[in-house]
Amino acid sequence: MKKSTSTKKLLFLTLLTIFFSCGSDDNNYEDIPEEESPVVVNLDEVPYQTLSEYKFYEGELKNMEPTYKVIPYELNSKLFTDYAHKKRFVWMPKGAKATYTADGEIVNFPVGAVLIKNFFYENVQPTNSTRIIETRLMIKKMDGWIFANYVWDDSQTEAYLNLDGSFTDISWTQNGETKSTTYRIPSETECHTCHKSDEKPIPIGPKPQNLNKIYTYKDGNANQLSKWIEEGYLEDNIPNTINSTVNYTDESQPIELRVRSYLDINCAHCHSEGAHCDYMPMRLAFTETTDPVNMGVCVEPYEFIDNSITHIISKKSKSRSAMYYRLNTTEESFRMPMLGRTIVHEEAVEMIEDWINSMDEPCP
Repeated sequence: MKKSTSTKKLLFLTLLTIFFSCGSDDNNYEDIPEEESPVVVNLDEVPYQTLSEYKFYEGELKNMEPTYKVIPYELNSKLFTDYAHKKRFVWMPKGAKATYTADGEIVNFPVGAVLIKNFFYENVQPTNSTRIIETRLMIKKMDGWIFANYVWDDSQTEAYLNLDGSFTDISWTQNGETKSTTYRIPSETECHTCHKSDEKPIPIGPKPQNLNKIYTYKDGNANQLSKWIEEGYLEDNIPNTINSTVNYTDESQPIELRVRSYLDINCAHCHSEGAHCDYMPMRLAFTETTDPVNMGVCVEPYEFIDNSITHIISKKSKSRSAMYYRLNTTEESFRMPMLGRTIVHEEAVEMIEDWINSMDEPCP
């Protein structure tokens, strides 16, 4: 009997010890500090002279591996820049969130937010390697957005602030074909030409209509807008349904929807109210191109090209369509977009031709 009582006492003391030990562990767990992003963005000092000073990436800089709270993102339809590949990231200060305003408007980013876009080519000749050319930042300060463009060195170990603009020759293989161009790294003035509304600098791509897609993150697939909410980067006030662009390369989508998505990301930043090419009736934002007149269908061109061009878009006739001509030329005085492109985007031109040919009877 005594032995049984001693056993019961020992069991009770053991359980008591476990209970308080667990409580102690819980308290210690609560004392563990929350992980902090290593990113350094001092708004009184940016733009820094080198890209590495921001600490956006971990490991070798050229690997572009984002550090904690630097979130990758993509757009449904991508802006064409001479076939360059792009890696996009966003970072925001702790506790700061963007807010939704409308499907087709840039989300309202908080002060301190940074948009990061890297431009690079793969299969670069003659070494068949990857070459990062530039990293463009847009940083939101108290009085608005600023540009910071970083040009990568030949060793791909660092990128240096350069807002003067420059050219660099590049040759690469794509789908078994060798392409080459003299790539233009834009100046601050050229950045402002496209990235502006009423002369104020603004981003172009991060609108809910463009972000509403599934992205493959390291921890699995997720809708990008939902991911931003989860990361604390976006207020949870977005609507259940968003009128979204599509991937213009997706041939399973209706041709007009693909064309509208392409024009939105490649052309609307200039052809909209308060932008660089603010003349009527060209309004190429996705929310405005439900009206074919805004796309120039059967509308006489604003500028004379030659007598063969009769409309901005002439139904059934690419040869009479100013838009087709401008997209299919590299002549600097006529090509569109006028910046960011030196060679023809062949797949887009083919899509525009298919769209023109799919229309009903010719323009009167």
